[in-house]
Amino acid sequence: MTAVAAKYDEIKALGVEVLSISTNSHFVHKIWQEEELSKMVDGGVPYPMLSDSGGKIGSVCGVYDEETGVDIRGRFLIDPDGIIQAMEVLTPPVGRSVMELIRQVKAFQHVRNTGEMTPSGWQPGKTTLTPGPELVGKVWEVWKPDME
Repeated sequence: MTAVAAKYDEIKALGVEVLSISTNSHFVHKIWQEEELSKMVDGGVPYPMLSDSGGKIGSVCGVYDEETGVDIRGRFLIDPDGIIQAMEVLTPPVGRSVMELIRQVKAFQHVRNTGEMTPSGWQPGKTTLTPGPELVGKVWEVWKPDME
């Protein structure tokens, strides 16, 4: 959460809304923000921390663990139409990459705006692919993994 908070201005500049959702109450979030998060990132987490105390949102997203009553950590990219375009769920010992989040947002925005496809590891300004019958069997001519 604090890694996202540290890059929050960059993420907001992409037109992205960030929400944090957990099974903790808003009281727990307040203490966590004051006693820990604000010490990790100046000012603490600047985006909303929402409570999913019954695990309903987590259940819909497939991350709620009924046995423990908590949500497994996950990241969801939801497009302007409300459709989940990407999700990443990792067990708690392994952290997620904020830079990969930003890369994926840029890639999804590029795809949405152009209709092109982005290959593995794509970065803005790098080779894209235009889907269609003329590309079938010829991807190797326009893109190779070592190009990125």
